[in-house]
Amino acid sequence: MQNPLKALTFALEKYPQKVAMIPIREVVLESARQNDKRPAWVKLAVPDEVVKGLKGSRTGEGDLVMLVMVPKEVSERSESLIVLPGEVG
Repeated sequence: MQNPLKALTFALEKYPQKVAMIPIREVVLESARQNDKRPAWVKLAVPDEVVKGLKGSRTGEGDLVMLVMVPKEVSERSESLIVLPGEVG
């Protein structure tokens, strides 16, 4: 399998119109926190194209579908006009 971060970076730079992003909060049907008996889980309602792309064809791989988390502080920094050291370049 290819490097998912490399694939995502390439897609965002070269083909941004082909990348679909859906905030998870908009598609969560059910969820449960981890406990002693089971892991945490989330049940999502996604478009059929996502399911088809995830499964792929009988002969090959499907689309690369990822869960990407952007920390709140990073998301807030994207709106700031102040450039901090390390954000240049």
